[in-house]
Amino acid sequence: MSDVQTAIRPPIPTPEEVLQALSKLRVSSVIDEYSLQKQIQEHLDNAGISYQREYRLAPRTRLDFLVQGGILIEVKRGRQKPSRKKVTEQLARYAAFDEIQAIILVVDRNLHLARLIQGKPCHVFGLHKLWGIAL
Repeated sequence: MSDVQTAIRPPIPTPEEVLQALSKLRVSSVIDEYSLQKQIQEHLDNAGISYQREYRLAPRTRLDFLVQGGILIEVKRGRQKPSRKKVTEQLARYAAFDEIQAIILVVDRNLHLARLIQGKPCHVFGLHKLWGIAL
């Protein structure tokens, strides 16, 4: 028997597994973006999903979360629905990097985006749907 121990890495999650972990979120409409990110962090931890928070992709380019395997989680929180054009441009900029394999956008109200951005799968996760509110 060898004395060398092998590090056991957690399995690389799929976007669907990350979405499943996020589906347990229940947030109030008054929670701020930072608090929402903390709750997302807790749900990822509880699901055993490895990630880096505030991942620096490039100078002046920081992601909210980069999940192991290259899944970007971008969080948009605010009183108004974010601009589809601006969000798409931001996500396309991120998706141009090889590290990014899939995108999950977490927003209050559902935002319709292309299913692929820069050839990478994009999932929109609307928080209001969790409460049965389709906005």
